[in-house]
Order: sequence, then C-alpha cells, then structure tokens
Amino acid sequence: MILEFMAKTPNRPRTSASSGRRQDRRLILGAFVVLMLVFGLLLLRTFMNTTPPTPPISVVEQPPRQLREVTLYFASNDGSRLVAEGREIEDCLDESDCLKATVQALINGPVTDLTPVLPPQTVLRSLSVAASTLDVDFGSGLIAGHPGGTQSELLTVFALVDTLVVNFPHLRQVRFLVDGQPIETIKGHVDLRQPVPADFSLLEEEVAPSGALRQLEVGGSE
Repeated sequence: MILEFMAKTPNRPRTSASSGRRQDRRLILGAFVVLMLVFGLLLLRTFMNTTPPTPPISVVEQPPRQLREVTLYFASNDGSRLVAEGREIEDCLDESDCLKATVQALINGPVTDLTPVLPPQTVLRSLSVAASTLDVDFGSGLIAGHPGGTQSELLTVFALVDTLVVNFPHLRQVRFLVDGQPIETIKGHVDLRQPVPADFSLLEEEVAPSGALRQLEVGGSE
C-alpha cells in the first residue's frame, strides 16, 4: 500500500537551490550593468569637462641690440676749436636712419664737458642725399637760437659737416636748409649759399681722421 501511494504521488518541482542561483545571477548581472553605466557616465563627463592643453607659446628671443660707434664734433670750452667725442648710437640698416640719428646726437649735445655747437631748440626736419651732397633741413630754431659771431658760426657749420663726412665717407659736402629753403647764412658770418665741404682745420691735430682727409682730397677734385 505504501509503495502504491508513493507511485501514484506526482513529483514536486524543485524550487530551492537552482532557482536561488538563477536569481543571484540576475542580481549580479543587473548590478554589473548599472555599475558600467555609472562608470561610462563618469568617464564621459570627465572627458567633456577636460580642457584641451594649451600649446606652449614659443618665445622668440630678440638678438642683442647692436650699437654703432660714431664720432661727433663739439666746441672746446674756450670756443677756439672742435674736439672729437665718441658716441654709440643704435645700429641701423637704413642709411637715412643712421644719418638722422647722428645729426640728432649732435643736436642733443655732448656727454662730456665740451660745449654744444647747435642751439637746444634746433629741430631736424629732414635729410636727403644726392650723389655726394647731403641736404640737411632744420627748423627755424637753428637761426633763432644761435648766438652769432664768426667763430661760433664756423664751429656750428663745420661741427656738422665734419661729423657727417667722417662717419659717412661717401659724402663730400652738406647743404644747409631751414624750413625747406636754402639759406645764405646763419647770422651773417659764414656763407652757406653753396654746399659746404668738410674742413678739418678747426680740429685738434691728434683727433683729425686721416682716412677721411684723404677721401676729402679725392672728392675735392670733382
């Protein structure tokens, strides 16, 4: 009887171990998916918020400034002669700029105990070169501020002319202009109606540039 009863009793489904394992796998898989989504969102946010690195700014080093040595002539303290003074100006590639810088240095006056040869209110308006002649155009302050007198005018004229010829040997003579017009004289003592060639007789013998003198003699035959 007992055997018959057991034979007729249907099999009961297994709901213990196998079903529990399947549920655990689902939970683990779901947690893994959620974790991957969270990780992906964090990675995306980090990527979007990351500022691209700024390329390094290349700093171009400027070459050291080159200086050009020039010789300027100023009056001695007793006003009897011209004395050379060395000066350094910024090196220039364009000759016109070099000429302007040299004349301006002469206008600015000496840095030693020598005496200026141009009035402080002198203004350089322009320069122009034609062959071996340089036209120098000053403002009216050259005449208005000049003290006059034969020796003073000689020193002014030849300080400028000698300075330019020494530093720019291809020049032979200088024409003086004021406000764009040629002038006859500064204060009536030195004739400036024609371009003025260099004259080194007012210089101290030991500073007279022999090279420039030889160049001037060649040019004087023109």
